[in-house]
Amino acid sequence: MAGLGRLVARVSTIKLSPTPSLVTLGRHLSQDTPGDTVRIGCASGFWGDTPTAASQLIHHGRLDFLMFDYLSEITMSLLTAARAKKPDMGYAPDFVLHALGPHLNEMKRQGIRVLSNAGGINPEACAAALRQAAKKAGVDLKVGVVAGDDLMPQKNDLLDANLCDLTSGLPLPPSAHSINAYLGAVGMVKALEQGADVVVTGRCTDSALALAPLMHVFGWGSSDLDQLASGSLAGHLIECGAQVTGGIFTDWQTVPDWHKIGFPIAEVSPSGRILITKPEGTGGLVSVGTVAEQLLYEIGDPRAYVLPDVVCDLTGVQVAEVEAGVEVWGARGKPPTDFYKVSTTYLDGYKATAVFVVGGPASAAKGHRTVKAILARTRSILKALGMADFSRTHFQALGAEDTYGPHARNDGGPRESVMWFSVTHKDKRALQVFAMELAAAGTGMAPGLTAVVGGRPKPTPLLRLHSSLIPKDRCKIRVNVEGEECEVAAAGSSTTVPASTYNLPHQPASSPSDLPQLETGPHSYRLEELAFTRSGDKGDSCNVGVVARSPSLYPYLLKALSADAVGKYFGHVWEPELGSDAPKEFVKRYEVPGINGLNFVLERSLGGGGVASLRSDPQGKAYGQMLLDFEVTGMPDLASLKD
Repeated sequence: MAGLGRLVARVSTIKLSPTPSLVTLGRHLSQDTPGDTVRIGCASGFWGDTPTAASQLIHHGRLDFLMFDYLSEITMSLLTAARAKKPDMGYAPDFVLHALGPHLNEMKRQGIRVLSNAGGINPEACAAALRQAAKKAGVDLKVGVVAGDDLMPQKNDLLDANLCDLTSGLPLPPSAHSINAYLGAVGMVKALEQGADVVVTGRCTDSALALAPLMHVFGWGSSDLDQLASGSLAGHLIECGAQVTGGIFTDWQTVPDWHKIGFPIAEVSPSGRILITKPEGTGGLVSVGTVAEQLLYEIGDPRAYVLPDVVCDLTGVQVAEVEAGVEVWGARGKPPTDFYKVSTTYLDGYKATAVFVVGGPASAAKGHRTVKAILARTRSILKALGMADFSRTHFQALGAEDTYGPHARNDGGPRESVMWFSVTHKDKRALQVFAMELAAAGTGMAPGLTAVVGGRPKPTPLLRLHSSLIPKDRCKIRVNVEGEECEVAAAGSSTTVPASTYNLPHQPASSPSDLPQLETGPHSYRLEELAFTRSGDKGDSCNVGVVARSPSLYPYLLKALSADAVGKYFGHVWEPELGSDAPKEFVKRYEVPGINGLNFVLERSLGGGGVASLRSDPQGKAYGQMLLDFEVTGMPDLASLKD
């Protein structure tokens, strides 16, 4: 391992015992010096990411470790279904076939060690496929497996254990399709200690894929809370692949060469200082803006970003551009809780989504009337068949800015629209009736209906997410490296605190007296002129991060972007059954002064979220983009504001 080799060279001048442990090595490095750092690349942010990233990072990244992140809550359920059909599946085959498999010789030659959650719900099968690929390539590969996250074997016991959903309070559903605990880094650390070249896991926190090698090399233990927080932050920044190197950046026009975008590298020092960079000669962009956006991505309360190994306080994190990339520092750690988060998916009927194109004048109006007519006809058929009505329906005209609600700007109406039309039902046969009635609109309803995209939609399982907590001692973490098997204890077993410790009271907004004296003026600006934004989902909640473009603008954002103002702006995204007070009840605002940022959590705003949502944006990816049109008034001329 290249990183360990550099560390050993560095500490050779320090008087230690003849065979110092890695813990001793790490703690005797009181200062960071060139060559102390560990370089970790991330070649996948999700199952379906480009397999070209692995080649780029392996050949040009000068890496010590390479991580691949594949899993989401819904992916776990899909993998469960795959294994039910074929017992030797249930993992992400792309990892073996396309991402890492073709590069095993070069990976081994350079001494790059790999960590991935590609194991899904069958990490042993993933490891077996990897060994087979290594044998075919003539590579001597030592594969480690970390298991213990899959709790489906305990389903009956868990149903009696009162695992209530963290948001709704509902119990664990009997129709659970997958049940997985988010494990941390400790199992992967053990596998690395046992010499694994590749570590394959099931469900774990994405950031732990980077934290584990840092703990292994630097010897960080349970008392090194700030370092653990920094290592977790490094993992959080790179876990989504190219999102931190210019992907989905607010200023997308400034990002060059998307076709060869560079994938991220976190270069981390023993103290926890981070450098975010990418391979030379690649496209993309690493800047304060790209890094700060990713820092706020899906973190919830930045005062207590709860992970299995440590609870991170990110409010004081700072970022600065340097020649090689962006430096990040200032994360603070708190003891981990005595619980793991558990993600459960369960079947709640079926859904079908039709997408069809309407052209010509008043296309959106024609599309809306068409959808209503199809619904009326289908409902009459269901009634005649003695079947219940649809559980839920949703339709919108893409191109007419329906997703913007009252902020839509298509006064004259578009001349082409795409109708998004989705329905749910407990009975799959009702959705087959729905699919049959779509085509009739082409000759019996609005003119200009040109195509039903993909033909008649097929009913698909509607999977909902249930998130709960489970005591860590209920999960047995098992590590197996080429037949050498052992169990490891959860992180910080002797220092954990109750989960309720971090149920922090809602952060009050800064009062006017706390803000600096603001210069006012007659100018108004779109938020895009003042800030970067980034949004994403956590189940049925959407996280919207806002970062001021300069420190002088931050006080104006604090004043203008109150929880109430943002809630009113997004008022149309909550389902009517949640009541008119939803924008006020379900919006939380958190201040992140280290990066001049604000983090908004819009709870229950995604129509169920994930596969359960019927919307065209089930993960809230466009919420941040929508907020860019928020108008900030009473501003001075921006040229007069100096940092």
